[in-house]
Amino acid sequence: MSATGEEVRCIELVELVTGYVERMLDTPEVERLEAHIAICEGCRTYLDQMRETIDALGHLPEEAISDEAREELLVAFAGWKRASG
Repeated sequence: MSATGEEVRCIELVELVTGYVERMLDTPEVERLEAHIAICEGCRTYLDQMRETIDALGHLPEEAISDEAREELLVAFAGWKRASG
């Protein structure tokens, strides 16, 4: 990840979007992301889609997903975390 004050690349936004939406990033990171979002239509669209997805999924009860689907998602996310780390 680039140092604070440097321009954000689209891939960084994708990696940090959850923290941004959940307000878990520090102020310098938020400012960097917001500066990028202001000039990048693709990332604005991506951010809007993520917010809509989070909002929609937030209304699903945990029981709405089968145990098998839940396990598949956990494995997929664990694999993604290892691959991106």
